[in-house]
Amino acid sequence: MTLTAPAVIDERIKPTGLIQTLLRRPEVGAAVAALAIFIFFSVSTQAFLTPAGVATWLYSASLFGIMAVAVALLMIGGEFDLSAGAMVGTTGLIVGIITTEWGVNIWLALVIALAIALAIGAANAFVVMKTGLPSFIVTLATFFILQGVNLAVTKIITGTVSIQGMSAVPGFDAVKVFFGSSFSLFGMDMKISIVWWLAITALATWILLRTRSGNWIFAVGGQVTSSRQVGVPVMKVKMGLFMTTAGAGWLVGMLQLFDVSTVQATTGIGQEFIYIICAVVGGCLLTGGYGSAIGAALGALIYGMTLQGIVFAQWDNNWLKAFLGGMLLLAVLVNLYVRRQAGVRS
Repeated sequence: MTLTAPAVIDERIKPTGLIQTLLRRPEVGAAVAALAIFIFFSVSTQAFLTPAGVATWLYSASLFGIMAVAVALLMIGGEFDLSAGAMVGTTGLIVGIITTEWGVNIWLALVIALAIALAIGAANAFVVMKTGLPSFIVTLATFFILQGVNLAVTKIITGTVSIQGMSAVPGFDAVKVFFGSSFSLFGMDMKISIVWWLAITALATWILLRTRSGNWIFAVGGQVTSSRQVGVPVMKVKMGLFMTTAGAGWLVGMLQLFDVSTVQATTGIGQEFIYIICAVVGGCLLTGGYGSAIGAALGALIYGMTLQGIVFAQWDNNWLKAFLGGMLLLAVLVNLYVRRQAGVRS
């Protein structure tokens, strides 16, 4: 008599249900939260869904979203950049000072500011990789350096802590088309920053999901040693991610500068934690190796809607900070639960 062993189904080829497939996506939680907040403020306020209201919270979300997407890529790669907020102000100040005080061509000023931003990002990556120090510490030091330089140098050169008169600089209107213009869409006055936000989110998503560089980003964030052993250029990947974050800081700095034609020495200070919160709400893990550019963009949308929704509802603005803290904690707990339910290993 021959006994036949029962067939064993490999877990890897078992069919996956729709719910489980959705739960595997890091941005699902942020999408649900964004929908809930949209419905809440749409019902509870009159201005939220007006053309002016929609344009306002989309503009706010776009500025945070550009940075959140870049920060999300860096976090997926296993690193942090606490100088991201200060970089926004630094690049704006560089362009403002060398054009209004020294008469440098405005296009050249943009290139100079971008080059300095990328150099700072590369320097952060170099120090982190060569010393083994946590990026949290290295970029925290960079944050304080930039904050001090922004205030001190601006005051020395201009006698104040802000740059005025950008609109009088030759070529300002030509540059404003790319960084500070608006266009009409369905009766709404939409800022060009929204287009930048959507384009960068799409590009980052394509890189993460469709390119070898995206695979490398997930790899170095998950297992650095193993990635290096299989030939992943860890140094290049990390440097590229830090430079991407710095470049995003330059872009947001230009979008703000050419929109309002002025910049303060304190611009961007304190916003680095908002970028991280948006990325975490969007599904990024603090431990790296997991996350989504779309999720980070949705996290920024949540923040933008909440920021303006509180104003429209005429609540005390101090509630925004309480909301941020609660949203961060809830996002971490939801991400942990979803990953456990979906059977995805951290």
